[in-house]
Amino acid sequence: MGYGDDLLITDLAAKIKKKYPERQIVIGNFAKKQAYHSIIYDNNPNISDCRNLDKNKPVHIIDYHPGNRPYIDYDKSTVDNYVWNENFKPIPGEIYFSEKEKTDAKRILKESKIFWKKTNNYQYKKIIFLETSSTKINDKQFNIKHRNKDWGYENWKNLIDNIKKDYLIIHSVHNKTKEIKGVFAPKNIDFRLACAIMNECDMYIGPEGGFGHVAAALKKKAVLYFGGWISPNAIGYDFHENIYFENKNSPCGKYRDFCDHCNEARKQITVSIFEEKIRK
Repeated sequence: MGYGDDLLITDLAAKIKKKYPERQIVIGNFAKKQAYHSIIYDNNPNISDCRNLDKNKPVHIIDYHPGNRPYIDYDKSTVDNYVWNENFKPIPGEIYFSEKEKTDAKRILKESKIFWKKTNNYQYKKIIFLETSSTKINDKQFNIKHRNKDWGYENWKNLIDNIKKDYLIIHSVHNKTKEIKGVFAPKNIDFRLACAIMNECDMYIGPEGGFGHVAAALKKKAVLYFGGWISPNAIGYDFHENIYFENKNSPCGKYRDFCDHCNEARKQITVSIFEEKIRK
């Protein structure tokens, strides 16, 4: 389960909590009477911690889990690929930061500005929060899916080389990330702190996924790589720049086999296309 999925349901949780303020709202599997916790729900006044519920108050389970996503058309999907429900439109979610997360994010932003001044004697145009690869890129269960969705290290590197003299870039890295020289990459930050850092930035750049939903929740501009795997009509936000490979085989939704169509998307969506959207 991804953090983007967790964030997608927070808007509905807020609406249900407003309608039934006496209920403890949790997210899970209604049929199995199970609920799960996510760090995305930390500090959220509309979602109760399912690990610490009050037995004397009613519980409302929102039926939302890996087998029940509104952007997937399960009837048409197969064992090899997803088919997307393009009648679904995501609504920006909500994320609530702790005071420590806000303070730590401001500290890291300050460090990034010091990093900029060490090599530049002029002002940057904007501050960009950057992600270049999913944490699941080498995951045994999800690696094929995420490799199909990936734009590729060389593309990201060439893009950043083109814009790093104009923009202060904060690169979110994890243990699977290939770092790009010349950009600020804070170490040992978790997902929530990364989101708090993005809140201090002007724009998000990266692949479609969790951080894209965070950018929407924080009302940030974004330029996202969709490739040809999933359609922005099913999961994208209209106020973001969603770079999509228009092709007869798009969106393919393949997750069991490496996809030639997705490889073609990587070639057709050039660095110059991405750069133009950013500078716009």
